[in-house]
Amino acid sequence: MPEGKTTAITAYFTIVGALIAITMNLEPKHDYARFHTRQAFGLHITFLGFALFLSQWFNTYAWYGLYIFYIILWGYGFIGAITDKKQSVPVLGPLFQKWFTFIQ
Repeated sequence: MPEGKTTAITAYFTIVGALIAITMNLEPKHDYARFHTRQAFGLHITFLGFALFLSQWFNTYAWYGLYIFYIILWGYGFIGAITDKKQSVPVLGPLFQKWFTFIQ
C-alpha cells in the first residue's frame, strides 16, 4: 500500500474532500497523494465549471452528457486510487498535473 493512499481516496469525495486532501498532504508530503489530489481536484473543478455554464444554457441532453462524462472519469480515477495505480484520467489527467502544480 503506497503512503498517502487514504489522502488520495479522500480527494475523490466532492470538492470538499479534495480540499481536505490538500491539507492532509501538507506534512508529510506523499507523491501518490499529490498525484490523485490533482486529478480529483481537476475533475471537481471541471464539473463545477461546466455545471455553471449549463445552468445558464439549459439543455437536458448536455446535462446527461456532463454527468456521464464526470461519473466515468471520476470512477476511473477513484478505482486507480483504490488499486494503488498512478493512472491519469483520460484526456484531462495530464493537463490537471500541469495546471495544479500549486497542490504540493
